[in-house]
Amino acid sequence: MLTFLDRFAPGIFVLLWSTGFIGSKLGSPYIEPFVFLTIRFALVLPLLWLLLLVTGARWPREASAIGHCLVAGALIHGVYLGGIFFAIDRGMPAGIAALVLGLQPLLTALLAGPILGERVSPRHWAGLAVGGVGLALVVAPRIGVDASGLTAVTAGVCLLAVAGMAIGTVYQKRFAGGIDLLAGTALQYIGALLVVVPLTFWESWEIVWARDLVIAMTWLVLVLSIGAILLLMVLIRRGSAARVASLFYLVPVAAAVESYFLFGETLSPIQIVGSALVVGALLLIRERRIGTRRTPA
Repeated sequence: MLTFLDRFAPGIFVLLWSTGFIGSKLGSPYIEPFVFLTIRFALVLPLLWLLLLVTGARWPREASAIGHCLVAGALIHGVYLGGIFFAIDRGMPAGIAALVLGLQPLLTALLAGPILGERVSPRHWAGLAVGGVGLALVVAPRIGVDASGLTAVTAGVCLLAVAGMAIGTVYQKRFAGGIDLLAGTALQYIGALLVVVPLTFWESWEIVWARDLVIAMTWLVLVLSIGAILLLMVLIRRGSAARVASLFYLVPVAAAVESYFLFGETLSPIQIVGSALVVGALLLIRERRIGTRRTPA
């Protein structure tokens, strides 16, 4: 099982996480962003509760452990996903959003050193730089000439989302790594709801339950909010925060390929070159085994 995680979990995570952009694109015309996230997170909780009962997972008893999970969830799910959904809903081009979100691995690496005691090697910094260039090449053709949705508000919210995911990843590694995976994830979604539910007060709750929305909601709940997030928690627990964050460079690449097959979006030569740079950067950064180099608590 550990060998499987070491070899295949990062690739499976990237594949699953990248489909979140596809699901969001399908569902967003029929529902407002924070209502979308509120319903999504609320549907996840009973499913995780059933898994908790079946597996007999241990619920944390210490108030501090529960609080750490709530904070991690508020940052990783509430701030990060809430920021992305809000910015794109306000018209920010997806390509520009992806480019801004590409800052997350760099910020995570900067935080991982002083907070977690992780040593970020020169090779890792070089890989982050190459990956950043590759990401820019992948998303550049998708930015387009219409940047009317790029405002100080949407840019600021995107930067807030980047900070939320980077700080949340480091926080999860530092304070919540020893908590049962299922119980901790369930608490994270409660923390996320504490962020997004108040924001729905400024939305109308007008929902059109079209087929695409139902498909998107089902996929995002089962595959993203349970499958991909549990994989992410495993990766954070077993590997360094900086190296796990570097996987997010590959997400826009995978999303571009999926959009090519699902929506007929083209892949230009410059995007193919950028994809190759991102893959090369991850090969430069990667560890032979996840968690081989242990970091001090």
